[in-house]
Amino acid sequence: MEHMPYRLGGLLYMPAFLDNIADKIARQEIPCLASIAFCLEDSIRDAYVKEAETVLAKTLLDLSRKELPEADLPMVFIRIRSAAHLRSLYEEYDVIREMATGFILPKFDLGNAEAYLETVRDINRESCRKIYAMPILESRMIADLATRRDALVALKAMLDDVRPYVLNVRVGGNDFSNLYGLRRSVHQTIYDIGILQDILTDILNVFSQEYVVSGPVWDYFDNGNGDEWKVGMERELALDRLNGFIGKTAIHPSQLPVIHRSLAVEREDYEDACALLEWDSHRTGVARSVRGSRMNEFKCHSAWAKRIKILGDIYGMREEPILPMVY
Repeated sequence: MEHMPYRLGGLLYMPAFLDNIADKIARQEIPCLASIAFCLEDSIRDAYVKEAETVLAKTLLDLSRKELPEADLPMVFIRIRSAAHLRSLYEEYDVIREMATGFILPKFDLGNAEAYLETVRDINRESCRKIYAMPILESRMIADLATRRDALVALKAMLDDVRPYVLNVRVGGNDFSNLYGLRRSVHQTIYDIGILQDILTDILNVFSQEYVVSGPVWDYFDNGNGDEWKVGMERELALDRLNGFIGKTAIHPSQLPVIHRSLAVEREDYEDACALLEWDSHRTGVARSVRGSRMNEFKCHSAWAKRIKILGDIYGMREEPILPMVY
């Protein structure tokens, strides 16, 4: 199982207009920064897209000139507006071809998927390295019960055709919320909103067996007035993990360490995962856990074990449970 889809951690979103990020990365001022997304879509007004592209190109050029060790460079993604926009960016800017890990495909549904994925195929045929795509499921077609099932199944089949280039599948929790005029407070999680939980559950049902699916953004962050934002985020992250999401979109640097910590695994889980993956019994498929506190079954727990082993290898271990579900 490839580790790279699990390495994104918190994907830090920012408008492409921000022009001081290269220096911050070089000075390692943003803890737990594993991946970054420069947005040229919703966060940029239509009339200023070209200007934002110019700023982004300069930012990436500045970053390339820092000559940082690969371990100190975050994965770089660009949120584009359309398949045509992806093609024009890729053709116009040498630095984007050189620096971008991949592109984020917003509002991915049956209306644009074919064009998006054909462009992804084309640029990978032209590139000397792999260029990844991360589709975001966030449109009305995905939310609406009348179209959701058929759309999700069809979209998965289309993504399967370009599977080597699909790094993550992402979800737009705020876009779904906006369709129904809803928003969770700092004391609530997205799972408390029944209609949104149903949408997210269906997405996980279709995609999470074969793809890493990332959790929705959390709107609240550190403003110097207490830890309510962090308590709420930790609660939602625990529910993300329980339901099958890995990682989360971040909209503020203060969120990144919280996301990073949530991806660490309990030591007991890691020990059991290693034992399951090294199973050498020829007679039984069931045994006590390493600490003797639960049952491990090879056929039932092997997929879980692979995921836990990968997360533990990347994010480390913790001694205590990930989070008690206290409301």
